[in-house]
Amino acid sequence: MKVKDICMKYDSVYFAGGCFWCITPIFKETNGVIDVVSGYSGGDEEDPSYDDVKKQKTGHREAIRIDYDPESVDFSELIDIFIGGVDPFDGGGQFIDRGHSYTLAVFYMNTEQKQITEKKINDLRSSSGKEVYISVEPFKSFYPAEEEHQNYYLKHPEEFEKELIEAGRKSK
Repeated sequence: MKVKDICMKYDSVYFAGGCFWCITPIFKETNGVIDVVSGYSGGDEEDPSYDDVKKQKTGHREAIRIDYDPESVDFSELIDIFIGGVDPFDGGGQFIDRGHSYTLAVFYMNTEQKQITEKKINDLRSSSGKEVYISVEPFKSFYPAEEEHQNYYLKHPEEFEKELIEAGRKSK
């Protein structure tokens, strides 16, 4: 192992894009992304469960943490991938997943992330002429989801494919 490998610094970003199963693959396969973890962010309850988040009991959204190498992929590119993988014009959730826990959010870590996100949203609003429903919030906490939800698309490829089609994220 080279000294550079040991000293390499990664950054993290947190996105809520509806069902965390559905948005994980686009980031996992992005050059420069080191890891993607499914979890819950934005609420105040400590260590929420999948069932409680899904039932809208905690104020959290299903979210992902993306650990990435900023020398290979930058935050702006990750925002573009995020916006391209969701329906930013749906304020009630994503596809068949409805309610607050499935709404869109970017949980920013610093002023630069906030400014980049707000500019991307404003540009999309201007170019589309539509309201964009992506909440921009300061990061406060992230709780990894239960193991069964991590890398769901790899563990259950047939069920995942069915989920994408039934959710309306992919056509048959």
